[in-house]
Amino acid sequence: MRSVAVIIPCLNEESTIGKVVADFRAQLPAAGIYVVDNNSTDATAAMACEAGASVIHEQQPGKGYAVRKAFRTVEADVYVMVDGDDTYPADRVTALIEPVLSDAADIVVGSRLMGGTGGFRRRNRLGNKFFRWSINTLFKTGLTDVLSGYRAMSRSFVKRMQILARGFEIEAEMTVMALNRGFRIVEIPAELRSRPEDSESKISVVGDGLKILGEIFSLYCYYKPLSFFGGTGLLLLLLALLSLLTGVPDPSSLTARILHPCLAIVGILSIAVGGILHVTTRRFQELDQRLDLLNDEISRSG
Repeated sequence: MRSVAVIIPCLNEESTIGKVVADFRAQLPAAGIYVVDNNSTDATAAMACEAGASVIHEQQPGKGYAVRKAFRTVEADVYVMVDGDDTYPADRVTALIEPVLSDAADIVVGSRLMGGTGGFRRRNRLGNKFFRWSINTLFKTGLTDVLSGYRAMSRSFVKRMQILARGFEIEAEMTVMALNRGFRIVEIPAELRSRPEDSESKISVVGDGLKILGEIFSLYCYYKPLSFFGGTGLLLLLLALLSLLTGVPDPSSLTARILHPCLAIVGILSIAVGGILHVTTRRFQELDQRLDLLNDEISRSG
C-alpha cells in the first residue's frame, strides 16, 4: 500500500490547527500528518501535538522554507500540502490524491475557482485572476488556479523539484516548474471557506503580491530566455527603426545619432543573450532528464 503524508505549514494557527489535523486524520486514517511550525509565537505546536500530528520545526520564516523542510524530512509516496487555517475542505483530499495514486497525474491542484469563489475576498480573487492570466499567457497553459495551497504531489515530483521560493510565492514556483519539466498537472474543484473570525491571514496583499509577480517573471526569464530577451531585443530594434523613420527626434541631431545606434546595439545584444541562454537552458534540461532516468533506475533496482 502506498504511503501518504499530509504536510501542513503553519504560523500562529493555534485556533484552527487542531481541527485541520482531526479533519484530515478522519479522511486519511493511515496517513502521516506533519505540521511544520514556522517559528510560531503561540500554541500552534502544542495544539498540533495534542491533535496527534508530528511537529517539524523550521526557524527560518517563510512558507517556502517550511515546505522545503518538510519535503526534505518526510518520506512518502504521495504528499498532500494544505494550509493550517481551516479554509480548504478535508473531504476533498481523497479525490485530490486519487489521480496521483492511479499514476494519472504528478500534481493535483485543489482549484478554488472551479468550485466557486467561496471564501475568496474580492481583492484576493482579482489578484489570483491576474497571476493566473500571467502564467497562462507566458507559459501557454490553461490552469484555473495557480496559487492554491491545496495540492497532492507524487514522490517523483517532490524529490525532483528544487524549491527556491522563500514565502507565499512557492505555489507559483511549483506550478511553473511542473509545467516546464513536463510533470502532469490536474485540477479538481475545492471551494475555499472563509477564515474563522479568530484566525488572521499572514499574507500581505501588496508585499506578497509583488513577490509573486517577481517570481513569475523571474521564472519566465529563467525558463524562456529566448522569448524574454529575444522579444525585448526585437522591440528595441523596432523602436530604433520607428524613431529613424518618423524623425523623432530629428535624425540629424546629436541625440538621434546616439539614440538610434544605441537602441539597435542593445537590441542585437539582447537577442544574442537570449540565444545563448536558450542553448544553456536546453542543455541543463537534458541533464535534468538524464538524472531523472538515472534516479528511476536506482529506485527500480532498490
